[in-house]
Amino acid sequence: MLKEAIYHRPKNQFAYAYDEKTMHLRLRTKKNDADAVSLIHGDPYEWSEKGWQFKLEPMHKSGSDELFDYWFAAVEPEYRRMRYGFELSSGDEKLIYTEKGFMNEITTDDTAPYFAFPFLNKADVFKAPEWVKDTVWYQIFPERFANGDSSINPEGTLDWGSTEPTSGNFFGGDFEGVIKNIDYLKELGISGLYFTPVFKAYSNHKYDTIDYMELDPQFGDKETFRRLVQTCHENGIKIMLDAVFNHSGYYFPQFQDVLEHGMDSKYKDWFHIHQFPLKNEDDTLNYDAFAFVESMPKLNTEHPEVKEYLLEVGRYWVREFDIDGWRLDVANEVDHQFWREFRLAVRAEKEDVYILGEIWHDSMPWLLGDQFDAVMNYPFTTGTMNFIAGDKVRAQEFVNIMESVLHSYPKNVNEVAFNLLGSHDTPRILNTANHSKAKLKLLFAYQLSFIGTPCIYYGDEIGMDGEQDPGCRKCMIWEEDKQDRELFNYVKKLIGLRKQYPVFGNGGDITFVEANDETNHVIFTKQNEAQKMIAVLNNSETELTAALPFDLEDKKLIDLLTGKEYAAHAKKLTVDVPPYEMAFYLIEN
Repeated sequence: MLKEAIYHRPKNQFAYAYDEKTMHLRLRTKKNDADAVSLIHGDPYEWSEKGWQFKLEPMHKSGSDELFDYWFAAVEPEYRRMRYGFELSSGDEKLIYTEKGFMNEITTDDTAPYFAFPFLNKADVFKAPEWVKDTVWYQIFPERFANGDSSINPEGTLDWGSTEPTSGNFFGGDFEGVIKNIDYLKELGISGLYFTPVFKAYSNHKYDTIDYMELDPQFGDKETFRRLVQTCHENGIKIMLDAVFNHSGYYFPQFQDVLEHGMDSKYKDWFHIHQFPLKNEDDTLNYDAFAFVESMPKLNTEHPEVKEYLLEVGRYWVREFDIDGWRLDVANEVDHQFWREFRLAVRAEKEDVYILGEIWHDSMPWLLGDQFDAVMNYPFTTGTMNFIAGDKVRAQEFVNIMESVLHSYPKNVNEVAFNLLGSHDTPRILNTANHSKAKLKLLFAYQLSFIGTPCIYYGDEIGMDGEQDPGCRKCMIWEEDKQDRELFNYVKKLIGLRKQYPVFGNGGDITFVEANDETNHVIFTKQNEAQKMIAVLNNSETELTAALPFDLEDKKLIDLLTGKEYAAHAKKLTVDVPPYEMAFYLIEN
C-alpha cells in the first residue's frame, strides 16, 4: 500500500462530532489500494492486565474520487472520549496507522501513539438550524422580481420588462411586488427566500451600501418589510438577507467623511488607508478596496467601532424584523474573529438563525461550528453545470467531483450546504445549457435530489434566459402565456417529492454506484433507516437501457415521477431512461 497516500487528521472533516453522542471518523487511502480498513478504538483510560482495551470495527468505503478512496465509521463511545487508529490490509500486507506513523501490529502497552479525540463536548458539536435541512430556497433580485407599488419608483424607472437590463437602469421591483406574489412561491413549494441586498445603496444591485440600518426607499419602508416577513412566515417561508460587511459603498457617510476631512476624520481608522489623500495623481488607490473597485472601500472589521456597528446591524434586523438568516458577501476576506462574534451576536437574538458565507474555495476553517452554518456550494455548482449543461466532463469525472464535494466537509455540514445552479452573478442556466429545456430539467432533477439545501434563481423555473450580468437580471415574467408552465410544474413536482420522501432530499446518505463514460450515465442510491432510493441519470441524447446493479429479487420499485410500480422477479432489473432525464425508484420489500 502507498503509505504516502494514507491520511487522517483528528479534527475537521476526518474526525468530528456528528451529534452529542456520535463521532464520525474518515480515512483516506490511494484509490483501489486497500482491500479493507478497520477502526481500532477504545477509551484511553480502560486498561486490564492485558493492557489497553480496544475494539476492532470494520469501516466501509464511503466513496472514491480520481485519486483516493475514503473509509468511514460512526462510533458512540460510552464515555465520549477515544483513542484510535486504523488497521489496513491489502492481500497479505497489513499496516497499523497511528498519529505517530505506521506500526506492524496493534500495541496495547501505551496509547500515546494513537490518535486522540479527547472529549466530545456538547458545545463543540457543529449545529446548524434544523429547519434548513428541509428548506428549498428561491433567490430574489428585488429590483427585478415584481413592481407592486409604482408610487415609490426611483426616478427614471422603465416600464416592466420594456428593455434589456443594464448595470444602471431601474424597473421598480419592490417588497410589495413580493407580497403580491406569495401565492406563486407557495404553489411552487418554496420555503425560503434569499434576497440580494435591500439596504440603502446607490446602484440597482445594492452591494454598495450607504446605510446598513435603512432599507432602500425604492423597495419600500420598514413597515412594508415587516409585513413581507410576517406574510412569508404565515405561509411557511423563511427570509434571508444579504449583507456586505467586507466593504461599504462609496457614499457610505463614514467614507465620505474621510474623503472630506482626510487625516482629521474620526472615521479614518474605519478603513484600510495607506496614505492621504486617498487618491494619487496617477489615479491609483491609496486604500484597500474590494477587487480594486474604487467605490467599494474595505472596512476595518478589527476596529472596535466598526465591529460594534456591524454586529448591531446583524442583531437589529433579526431582533426588530424576525429575519431567519444572513447571507454574507465576500465572507472570506473578513477576519475569523469578527465572524465568531457575529455568530454569538445574532444567535443571542434568535437561536436558529442560518448563517451562510459566500466563499468559492475550500471553506473548512469557517465551518467548525463557531462561524458559519454553510457556504455557497460552488464546487457542486461547477461540477454539475460542467457535466450536464456544458458537456465539459464525462460521467466518471463528474462522480469524482461529487465525491470530492461530499468528502470535503463533515456530513452535518453537507446537510445544510447551499446548493445553487445559477445566480445574479452567472449566466442563466438555460443559456449555459445551450437553451436545452431537457438539460434544464435534468439540472433541476439532480439539484433537488442531492444532499443539502437547494436554491433556485428567480425565473429559472419558468425558463427565463439571459447572459452574464446584467443579462441574467431581467425582469421576472408574469404573463402565464410567456412562462414555461410545463417546466414550472416539473420543478414543483420535484420539490414535492423532496417534501414527501425524506430519502429523496436531505434524509438519506448518498452513494455513487456506477459511472459510465461511454453512455454518460450515473447511478446513485440514497438510503436512510426506513427507505432506499435508486436514481439513474442519463446525460446523453439517446435512450438509456440500464441494468440496476443490485439484487432486487422480491422487491417492488415505485417510479417516484410517474407512480408506476415495478415488480422484480429476478435479481436484476433493467430500466429505460429517456435522453437527458433522471429516474427515481423507491425500493419496497
